Amino acid sequence: MVPESIREFFAASAGVAGALIGLLFVAISVAVVRLNREEAAAQVHRIRAVAALTAFVNALSVSLFALIPGEKIGITSVVVAATGLLFVVASLLSLFRLRQLRAARVRDAVFLLGLIVVFVIQMAEGLGVIANPANSGDVNTIAILVVCCFFIGIARAWELIGGPSVGIAHEVTALIRGHGRDGVTGDEVPADEQPPASAG
Repeated sequence: MVPESIREFFAASAGVAGALIGLLFVAISVAVVRLNREEAAAQVHRIRAVAALTAFVNALSVSLFALIPGEKIGITSVVVAATGLLFVVASLLSLFRLRQLRAARVRDAVFLLGLIVVFVIQMAEGLGVIANPANSGDVNTIAILVVCCFFIGIARAWELIGGPSVGIAHEVTALIRGHGRDGVTGDEVPADEQPPASAG
């Protein structure tokens, strides 16, 4: 059973999830050309879109059923988590089939593994609520997982629309590679910027 102290959170969470799903549909419409391509890279974008939708729908479903009187949050958490796990397994199989599990796609795989962790914990907590509806600790954990789904879904949607990624690891790596490339020092002038040699 959902404690009264946390019902306001689920009410606000349901509103946020609904708004984010609407914005995701807009993002998908913007990226529809990229999503409809037949190449393997387009499958990665499709997985990102469905991952974001899965995370947001998970948060919306749990939040809405938490607001209904009675003991519904436990079974909802279990069912939605099981559905999410099926999506993640299908996505990993898809990446493996298209041979996309290489270094360039590690980030996508990490996000999928993050979803696995969220869904497994949510399923366990949902079973805990079913076994002991009076345990508010399990409900609080489910609420935290709802927040995690928001973060994962937003990150996936950002990458879906091609948002810029400026991470400290990426920037340090680029700086090191750029500094050591071709042994060019700051005093040297690149060949394409040197003045043409005189004919005489």
